Amino acid sequence: MTFTIYTDTAREYRWRLQATNGQIIATSGEGYLRKADCQHAIQLVKTGAPSATTNDDSMSQLRY
Repeated sequence: MTFTIYTDTAREYRWRLQATNGQIIATSGEGYLRKADCQHAIQLVKTGAPSATTNDDSMSQLRY
């Protein structure tokens, strides 16, 4: 997997995470004015993901 930092049309920094097959599997969801803040967000994802929990709300969306 690869993180890519890029600038958007508002000239803010954003990141995206691509799988080895080229598919984008995650994005920053927000722009950062400073590149260092964008890089920090990437580090937070890298370090926080191993301990992340999963909430499955898929059944709460079903209507009977």
